Amino acid sequence: MLYHAYQAQADLTWPLRTLARAAIPTLTDGTFGISGHPLPRQIAAACALLRLSEVTHRRPDWGIASVSVQGQDLAVVEQVVQRSPFATLLRFHKPSAPAQPRVLIVAPMSGHFATLLRDTVLTMLPDHDVHITDWHNARDVPLAAGQFGLAEYTEHLMRFLAVMGAGSHLVAICQPCVAALAAVALMSEDAHPATPASLTLMAGPIDCRISPTEVNQLATTRPIEWFEKNLISRVPWRHRGAGRRVYPGFVQLTAFMNMNKERHLNAFRDYYLNLLADEPDKAQSTRSFYEEYMAVADLPAEFYLETVQLVFQEYALPRGELTLRGRRIDPSAIHRTALVTVEGERDDICAAGQTLAAQDLCSGLRPYMRTHYVQPGVGHYGVFSGRRWKQQIYPMLRDVIHVSQ
Repeated sequence: MLYHAYQAQADLTWPLRTLARAAIPTLTDGTFGISGHPLPRQIAAACALLRLSEVTHRRPDWGIASVSVQGQDLAVVEQVVQRSPFATLLRFHKPSAPAQPRVLIVAPMSGHFATLLRDTVLTMLPDHDVHITDWHNARDVPLAAGQFGLAEYTEHLMRFLAVMGAGSHLVAICQPCVAALAAVALMSEDAHPATPASLTLMAGPIDCRISPTEVNQLATTRPIEWFEKNLISRVPWRHRGAGRRVYPGFVQLTAFMNMNKERHLNAFRDYYLNLLADEPDKAQSTRSFYEEYMAVADLPAEFYLETVQLVFQEYALPRGELTLRGRRIDPSAIHRTALVTVEGERDDICAAGQTLAAQDLCSGLRPYMRTHYVQPGVGHYGVFSGRRWKQQIYPMLRDVIHVSQ
């Protein structure tokens, strides 16, 4: 009923939002000779604010047309390398670029689209042949495609690496760090030829027993049955994934925004004031962020519930109890893949120490193949986006990748 109630509310407010979108140009372009008056400007700003707060379910465009490589602007072409019902292996192909290290960025499946990592991709593109896991919105995946749990997620990573070929590099951001470590452990055990040359885990919940955050504590306050009963819904019949059980993206978005409610309220207020003060650059910065942030994707119920139970409640990986398809995940089997762990000093989602735990689990690696880095002064998103990511974290990561070729 949760999803149906949300859909009913969205349907009821659709006329108002449509009217607001249509009214903005009329109020601001001087059509009726009123654009200079304060009241129309205020109404237009209010309409723009209403538009910005709209939750959408479509993946935003990547918008990456070119990139500068060694001082030369090169065209970037989005290339579908492989596709399944649940994900696309997307390559940002630079047709005229020289051969570069192949990197698979593993985007989180946590309520947003992979485009949330646009800054990560843009930063890595000049020096690498970048691929990304472009996860599909579960509400658009027909029931006939079957279920999608942690095992299927991990198998997608192994399949994508196999398509990319030997010598590729794996960079997992946030939630998929557990699956990425599991994939490399399994491939290492099997001596798979496409086992990645390096594995980077960035702000990921490898061991949530360490310095538990509010997110970690929330996951342990209720049994898994409560999460299934209260947070899982079936997709309404109008969508392609009708009947599929999902953890709705709008629920995750609400939880994220409630964690920093005051900051988001201030951002919306400042956006309104920037529009009134005719400060387009400041307004555009806020608009760019929230147009991305308010675009949500539903998670398959199996993947969400297994992640909550195995990663956040039972700590199965660090306790040596995580199994996929009957195989126990043993990170100590990793011997030839260089390991990088990156954390943010002020991360309130995945606390410092939780990702570092992977270093102890990968006991088969020699010391010179391990790197750990803590970035002072950044929170969760600062680990993979923003100024310090570009200027301090990325140069270290780039060097490790290029040395590991």
